[in-house]
Amino acid sequence: MYQFSYAEVAQDVCVDARERERQALDRSVELLRRAERNGPRSRDAVEALYVTRNLWAVLIEDLARPENDLPKQLKGDLISIGLWILRQAEAIRLGQSQNFKGLIEISETIRDGLN
Repeated sequence: MYQFSYAEVAQDVCVDARERERQALDRSVELLRRAERNGPRSRDAVEALYVTRNLWAVLIEDLARPENDLPKQLKGDLISIGLWILRQAEAIRLGQSQNFKGLIEISETIRDGLN
């Protein structure tokens, strides 16, 4: 019988978490692209903004936890990016912006960094 070391299990957990985060960001980007095509007042925009805001709220909360092992500077940078995304999504929701492209590009960059 094979015994897994703690390091192996911890590594697998990190890989799984990153993959789930990457998939969630993929979904958010897909929805944002659809919203960009169909306009900021479309049902697609409502869904895209809802998913994106919820995703980033969860990511920010996780980044702020003391147990998060990312370097402090990286956590701070990602939290700042997340807060920008939340503000931009709210501006679109309120009709003050139509900048889906910015949300898409930043989300893609973060997603690609998870590989």
